Amino acid sequence: MTRYEKEIYGIVSNSYEHLTAEKIFEELKKKYPGVVLATVYNNLNKLWEAGMIRKVSVEGMADRYDRMEKHDHLVCRHCGKLADIGLEDLTLSLKGQLGEFFLSYDLKVFYICPECRERLNNENER
Repeated sequence: MTRYEKEIYGIVSNSYEHLTAEKIFEELKKKYPGVVLATVYNNLNKLWEAGMIRKVSVEGMADRYDRMEKHDHLVCRHCGKLADIGLEDLTLSLKGQLGEFFLSYDLKVFYICPECRERLNNENER
């Protein structure tokens, strides 16, 4: 593993935010000022392909990167905020329905976050 891979892996796996490549780039530049954004993208792809980090893709938004710890996500349809949620593990149910081994699943629950609900309610009261 290269020094950039190690550093990027550390940034992603120690964060409870859902970081974009640009945010990871900003963080990495603090230690390696000469790094370029393409290096971050290349190393994120290597780490994701190796199964070391998760890529969370939501239509219309930049991909975000996350630690491998088992959890699912809430996605606000209004502002795009991504939050972790712990739901019952669906592995046994999926294996039973598929009747075979599967690689993984990525569950995203779409909702309107509390901040956006409050903002929308305030706008509707005017």
